[in-house]
Amino acid sequence: MRVIAGNFRSRPLRSLRGMDIRPTSDRLRETLFNVLTAGNPDALAGSIWVDLFAGTGAVGIEALSRGAAQVYFVESSKRAADVIQENLRSLGITEGCEILKMESKRAILDVEQRGAHPNYIFLDPPYGMREAYSHTLNALADSTLADRALIVAEHEKRFDPGEQFGRLVRFRKLLQGDAGLSFYRTV
Repeated sequence: MRVIAGNFRSRPLRSLRGMDIRPTSDRLRETLFNVLTAGNPDALAGSIWVDLFAGTGAVGIEALSRGAAQVYFVESSKRAADVIQENLRSLGITEGCEILKMESKRAILDVEQRGAHPNYIFLDPPYGMREAYSHTLNALADSTLADRALIVAEHEKRFDPGEQFGRLVRFRKLLQGDAGLSFYRTV
């Protein structure tokens, strides 16, 4: 696993062994960022991200590498949070990031109370936790974090997280290999 592009291009990232953490593949991460920057390579400059169920931090680190100003890495597993910290340290990233060691629903409230206005929110619960998609997307729909944010959910190709959650509506679904990305905005 490596950083795809930007300031930390081709630098390796550490992962955890086992199936509890399933990092977003390099290929799917590249596709995600190609979609987000289509026609505008500076689209992420100065952006604010919330990386829910951050795992290894690969998505948030990719965002930082491509010019994001702030990434909140949300991870409830101590082992995974430690890996995120190691990955940030190995890249020399000391600013523009914060690791929130808590459940995603609690982190949504925490980030909202800070007055943050994220541009992008990425969520990638462990595939076995299918109920986490609806719980998290509903919590986002009820929060002010979704007001200006593009929300992207990574999921199994065979699993559909849903079309609508309150005021959040899916406007695009992209399938690649065994995975999919669902894109949501508020209506």
